[in-house]
Amino acid sequence: MPIGRRWQDWDIYPATDQLDRFFPPVRILLIWDNLAGHKSHSLVQWCAEHGILLLSTPNAGSWLNMAESVQRIIKRRALQGYHTYDVEILKQWLTDAVIGWNRHPTPFIWGGKRHARRDRAYARRHRVGGSGATAIHGIPRRIRSVHYYRRAA
Repeated sequence: MPIGRRWQDWDIYPATDQLDRFFPPVRILLIWDNLAGHKSHSLVQWCAEHGILLLSTPNAGSWLNMAESVQRIIKRRALQGYHTYDVEILKQWLTDAVIGWNRHPTPFIWGGKRHARRDRAYARRHRVGGSGATAIHGIPRRIRSVHYYRRAA
């Protein structure tokens, strides 16, 4: 079996070679978030029985929001108010939408409301000693007089 089609190629646990005996070869990698409904035993079992390998994103995978935005745009461009019950036609519409997107790609800039809010909060902080550390309140500098540095006689 080619590399990447075996379950043991994807799982880090030592007993995954047993999975290759019980499940069909991996056909699809499905990457999704850590929604509680995605972790039900029956859903995970069904996916494994159909050769669908489930990979979950990290809990703090905010980049997933961008990927979902791209999917939403492609879906909107592909369907454009139409509805079909034929899977092959739907696949073709989505493929055409992706090809059109790749001809004239839209650049995404990491940002948004959360990013702006974090920038404002960071601007309100004060640098500590020229390092990367910050403090919420300004730390007053201690001004020492010249007399402090006077040499002892």
